[in-house]
Amino acid sequence: MQYIRETHGPDEAPPELPDEELLARIEEEYGVQLPAGLREFLLHVGDVERARLEPVTITDEDAHTYLPELMAIAWDQGVPRDLIVLCEDEGDFYLVGPDNAVVFWSCIGTGGLTEDRWESVWHWARHEWLRLPPPEAT
Repeated sequence: MQYIRETHGPDEAPPELPDEELLARIEEEYGVQLPAGLREFLLHVGDVERARLEPVTITDEDAHTYLPELMAIAWDQGVPRDLIVLCEDEGDFYLVGPDNAVVFWSCIGTGGLTEDRWESVWHWARHEWLRLPPPEAT
């Protein structure tokens, strides 16, 4: 997590980090259960911005990354309600399931789930968001 914090991109002030109370309010208001991996991600690095992909945020209702707004758009595209948006990417979505795995939903190409899958939000962050090479085999 420290590495992610150190790679924060933009010069402008980042959004605030959410707290457990805000996460609980979002869950209650929108009738969703945030997977544990997504909760941890939002609580620890939910304010980090990078140039290529922008994960969801929940502290600024006017942001284009605002989770409830992106969930509504994803649901309108047919995304099942048990999958929670992690990141929107040019109309497609990286989603977190109840098992904490991240999957990719293509609204244009396949019109649904693809075979792309990451074991956790942190694996997705490493390989897609940060674009780090795989660790050296020992």
